[in-house]
Amino acid sequence: MKVITMDTSKCVGCCNCELACAFANSKETCERKASMIRVNHYIEEHAVIPMTCLHCEEPWCMAVCPSGAIIRDSQSNAVIIQKEKCAGCKMCILACPYGNIHFDAELQVSRKCDLCGGKPRCVGHCIAGALNFEKIEDYTDRSRRKTDLQLAKQMKRKCAGGEAARDAG
Repeated sequence: MKVITMDTSKCVGCCNCELACAFANSKETCERKASMIRVNHYIEEHAVIPMTCLHCEEPWCMAVCPSGAIIRDSQSNAVIIQKEKCAGCKMCILACPYGNIHFDAELQVSRKCDLCGGKPRCVGHCIAGALNFEKIEDYTDRSRRKTDLQLAKQMKRKCAGGEAARDAG
């Protein structure tokens, strides 16, 4: 199985990945709402984190979908939402622990990354090399540890900032 991996230390916040994804999904617009990858800018923490669906081994979104609209694609192994079956109940959005499922108010369906059928546009347009599409087996323990530590530091800074704000209020 191939997944999109992220090196947050390389992300420059250019949002090319968002634009590429938006265009691939809409063909008409490059608005952020059409993108299934989001680049989150944390100014005070000096952090930029690209986030998209992680295509979990045991996806909670799939488990809670009452209409059976969320399946694992047999070709790409991606967890996908079949929009023609989606009831628009938003249960998958509530179930995703990473907040990587979005609701399309116009179509009244949930949407998420489908790995572009195995050729993610976001990866191809990342000018900094922060995004990669690689076999999970090739994603070494070292790089996992590096990413985990980076995210842990950023989350620690984020949490510390939130506590300071609560204490001041």
